[in-house]
Amino acid sequence: MADQNHELRKVGLKVTLPRIKILQILENAPEQHHLSAEDVYKSLLDAGEDVGLATVYRVLTQFEAAGLVVRHNFDGGHAVFELSHDEHHDHMVCLDSGEIIEFFDEAIERRQKEIVEEHGFELVDHDLVLYVRPRGSRATRMEGGKR
Repeated sequence: MADQNHELRKVGLKVTLPRIKILQILENAPEQHHLSAEDVYKSLLDAGEDVGLATVYRVLTQFEAAGLVVRHNFDGGHAVFELSHDEHHDHMVCLDSGEIIEFFDEAIERRQKEIVEEHGFELVDHDLVLYVRPRGSRATRMEGGKR
């Protein structure tokens, strides 16, 4: 719990039990896992914690403003949150299962920078999201592979 206290203080947030519990849930989420506010709320209920859904939303918004978490609004889905990482990564979202896969590819990163420079700009930030389906899935065959 001392680690969570330090993290909260470091970003200027008062240490409260709901903030500590929510940060613990995010830190203990399975690798490459993105949680919705409802997922966090259900985890709190399962752990016997008395924290309301409105509090979860408020704390996640505070964490986002403080830079502790990143909010993603993938097409057709609700907002999901992941802890902020020092290292950049991109995402693939499976349209069939909703699974979110994180990846990093140096060639893609390099090419994006080249494209930006070719157009006379400097890359400040970016989000790359690929929407995918398992190869050979029925929906892919019916749509001819297009979204």
